[in-house]
Amino acid sequence: MKKYKGIIFDIDGTLTSTNELIFATFNHIAQKYEGRTYSEQEIIAMFGPTEDVILKEKFNGDKFKEVYEEYYKFYRENHPRMADLYPGIVDILIELKQKKIYTSIFTGKGRKTTEITLEILGIKNFFDMIVTGDDVVNHKPSPEGILKFLNEFNLNRDEALMVGDSIADIVAANEAGIDIASVVWDSYAKEDVIKLNPLHFETVNSFRQWLEGRI
Repeated sequence: MKKYKGIIFDIDGTLTSTNELIFATFNHIAQKYEGRTYSEQEIIAMFGPTEDVILKEKFNGDKFKEVYEEYYKFYRENHPRMADLYPGIVDILIELKQKKIYTSIFTGKGRKTTEITLEILGIKNFFDMIVTGDDVVNHKPSPEGILKFLNEFNLNRDEALMVGDSIADIVAANEAGIDIASVVWDSYAKEDVIKLNPLHFETVNSFRQWLEGRI
């Protein structure tokens, strides 16, 4: 059985139940500055660039600084009541740390919201590397963040695993030539992910059981 020396995690919908918070934060800004709200699908369609890039495109000019501060204020203040770790995730991270497996975050989120989430939920110290949308030239589904991790820890492609909930995670892993475990316990593209990747998991526990023999 293949043994992994490095594992890369997405954040939203994979480690943390932050999707509701993201949608609420975007719509807080939209209501306050545009007088409208967006559907979840409309917000998902904006994903790719970081939050800062999206906000600059929509509010370029005098309003940007105010909108920027309001966005992160709402995200931080509402994080404790709207987002959490999925039950069982910490157990997986502890086990990986005990077995000295290299771990990384690779997320499309910007550095600021990534830091807020990891710090509030108390898991930042579990990761040897954090790659956000601000740390790459090409965002997911580009494999740039995965390749950074492989190079940093001198890992072969067959020694690394990507864990994520989206089509972009699958494409990035495939382009990087590493294995991808899709997790669909809170994926907003569950049906499409399942169709594209036979290696998928409905629960944290089933993923943990599969992983135990591979680390």
